[in-house]
Amino acid sequence: MADQRVVVTGGAGFLGSHLCRSLLARGDSVVAVDNLITGSLDNLTGISGHRDFTFVHSDVSNFLHVPGPVDAVLHFASPASPVDFDRIPIQILKVGSLGTHNTLGLAREKGARYFLASTSEVYGDPLVHPQPETYWGNVNPLGPRGVYDEAKRFAEAITMAYHRHHGLDVRIVRIFNTYGPYMRPDDGRVVSNFIVQALAGKPITIHGDGKQTRSFSYVDDEVRGLLALLDSDYVGPVNIGNPTEFTVLELAEKVLAITGSSSELRFDPRPVDDPTQRRPDLTLARSVLGWKPEISLDEGLARTSRWFAGGSVG
Repeated sequence: MADQRVVVTGGAGFLGSHLCRSLLARGDSVVAVDNLITGSLDNLTGISGHRDFTFVHSDVSNFLHVPGPVDAVLHFASPASPVDFDRIPIQILKVGSLGTHNTLGLAREKGARYFLASTSEVYGDPLVHPQPETYWGNVNPLGPRGVYDEAKRFAEAITMAYHRHHGLDVRIVRIFNTYGPYMRPDDGRVVSNFIVQALAGKPITIHGDGKQTRSFSYVDDEVRGLLALLDSDYVGPVNIGNPTEFTVLELAEKVLAITGSSSELRFDPRPVDDPTQRRPDLTLARSVLGWKPEISLDEGLARTSRWFAGGSVG
């Protein structure tokens, strides 16, 4: 799908800005839409003046109009960090419901392919491990994480309804823990938290005993997977993440070693509904997309730490 005109909602966010860069690099024209509630224009450094890049400051929870032809609409707009679940829960629910509805309407109007960024959070605190796309999940709809979990579950449901009822060409990805340059330093995600704390010599705050597990995907790997799905003929959903599982305590130890920090470990209570295990089953991604992650956690953490330390990407 190179040389297309692509709308990316959430284009000034962490993952959205990386996606915009990769789309431009392969020859696409990009319209990034963001209300900057969690995104930042700083994330667009180096591409904001690109001849094929346009930024629109707008909230997709309201009506969205983009003049001219559009070949694909990629809906990545949504606060996605734990600190946001308490801070702006209504906005999260609105962008997952109204925002998805509005962007689906744009794609239908333009005859464009629609790409929904969903999440491993649809699996909740999973009772099946690792999590295949056929697993329906174990989500608490009333808990604080439910505002994000259920917003994305609804987004998947309405996307498939548009696909079945209107014949809209859609793709759905379920994104697992992704990290890398342009993360918000205060976003509450475990990788950025640990790196920022380690670089500042502050205590590394571990929730619970640190034995809960996660699988961490470096952003370059993640974007390759996203584009592979966008260009494929597979509707989805498809898990894109890293299948190598680490405890949170192991992550903390790696961050300390990579940064050379002498920060102590501090153990705090675990948040409500914090998943005990999270790891993607990548059978589908490998067989349908021919995709697999390539960057190790050590290498990804080193690149991310260098960026947080000096602002350079690489």
